[in-house]
Amino acid sequence: MAGGNLSARQKMINLMYLIFIAMLALNMSKEVLSAFGLMNEKLVESNQLATARNQALLANLAVKADENPEKFKPLKQKADKIEELGKDFNSYLEGLKTKMTADLDDATDYETMDKGDFLDNHFFQGDNYKPEGEEFLNQIAKFRDGTVAVLESDPKLAPMAADVKKKFSTSPVENRDGIEVDWLEYNYKGYPLVASLTKITQLQSDLKTTNSEVLNNMLAGSLAAEASMTNYTTLLETSKSAYFNGETFDGNIVLGRKDGSTKPNKVELTLDGRPLTEEQYTVEDGKVKLNFGTGSAGEHVIEGKLTFLQDGESVEVPVKSTFATISKPNAATISADKMNVVYRGVANPMTITFAGIADNKVNASAPGLKKGSGNGKYIMNPGSGREVTINVSGVLPDGNKVSDKATFRIKDIPSPTGTIRGESGNVSMQRNSLASATIGAKLDDFDFDLPLKVTSFKIKIPGQPTITVGGTKLNSRAEAALRKAKRGEAVTIFDISAQINGNSSYKLKKVSPILIELSN
Repeated sequence: MAGGNLSARQKMINLMYLIFIAMLALNMSKEVLSAFGLMNEKLVESNQLATARNQALLANLAVKADENPEKFKPLKQKADKIEELGKDFNSYLEGLKTKMTADLDDATDYETMDKGDFLDNHFFQGDNYKPEGEEFLNQIAKFRDGTVAVLESDPKLAPMAADVKKKFSTSPVENRDGIEVDWLEYNYKGYPLVASLTKITQLQSDLKTTNSEVLNNMLAGSLAAEASMTNYTTLLETSKSAYFNGETFDGNIVLGRKDGSTKPNKVELTLDGRPLTEEQYTVEDGKVKLNFGTGSAGEHVIEGKLTFLQDGESVEVPVKSTFATISKPNAATISADKMNVVYRGVANPMTITFAGIADNKVNASAPGLKKGSGNGKYIMNPGSGREVTINVSGVLPDGNKVSDKATFRIKDIPSPTGTIRGESGNVSMQRNSLASATIGAKLDDFDFDLPLKVTSFKIKIPGQPTITVGGTKLNSRAEAALRKAKRGEAVTIFDISAQINGNSSYKLKKVSPILIELSN
């Protein structure tokens, strides 16, 4: 286009062509700025959902810590520490983003955020860092090093520490020319404002992802530990509680979790100190089935170990059980029909009998125990305390009296689970469905069919104050707030108050929350 003798018309055409190229470049730059802005918005939206999910996971961990402090309380303390570090770091980053956009007329007009003056002046002074730049690096280090210290204090969480160090590393970076450049300068000096804003939002996303991974690891790790062979025990299954002289003992030694595919690789057992031979036991359907004479009257001890292979290594499960051989009935058979404990706030059905003694010759007494309908049937309504002892007496056919007693642990009803539309945990739901849905509560895996009644709950919609609702459905105030919620936002139902139908005096444990993601 340059050179030679050009006409005035050709010169004008060439000038217009140059202007056109410049306009294309300008439009592309604006598109890039807008793309960064849209990416920032998506990250902000994702961070809001991650925050809600993490809060639900923390609430779940808190409920487990209340139910089983020995196992889950140490994990909850670690989770709280990491959550606190993340909250402080996120608050600092949010404040920095506010300063970055404070002078803008419209914080969503990304095409105007093409300058890098703010962070260049905020973080740097020539080739050195301002105190604000040092503070930014210190905040990253505080979160990174604090989180790593918590993870490395637990061998099961320690493998996650390397990923945290990598995600939040501020070590020098090698640029495209092979020259080492300080991390802060490499990532934040000379960049358009919208690019730096997006990078800081990404930092917030990384810390929330880290919190989520840690919480999920804690919960999944505890479940894996429960499934480990090292946590198994053995149980003695018998067709009856006592045997007469000369009978064949037909008991089975089984693992606490019965599984036909779980078979020991090696069996080493003794009866009263004498090793059992292979003719005295067989391994069937995951059980060690015993077959030997019961011996003389008295208590007999079965001891030894079962060896299993797990991950290529031998794991030994200790065995220690006893059984009694008796000449005539002299001990009561006392058992809870549904469980090995009794629950406070529930009418516990029990069967209490004496072997060989008619029901009308048996008497059982204990606080809260009443006779039911049918032979040997009783109802136990335990009161305060941690144990209850049932005393039983009977009259033998020869007129002699015998007595026995048994102590049962008293447990509270476990924590209920919050439900909406019968679903629990994280639920995806349309706005209209949520507005008309019923909030409920249920007892998962509980041995009794115990109907619960919800009396009130709280609802939290992002960007709006928490609303307390009486009953089981959203009130008009909650519905009005729901109409303002956006698609994809996470609505939390928590502080659900519930009581047992027909027994409002019993105070249930804390009900787990519900997290609802709006699908429209």
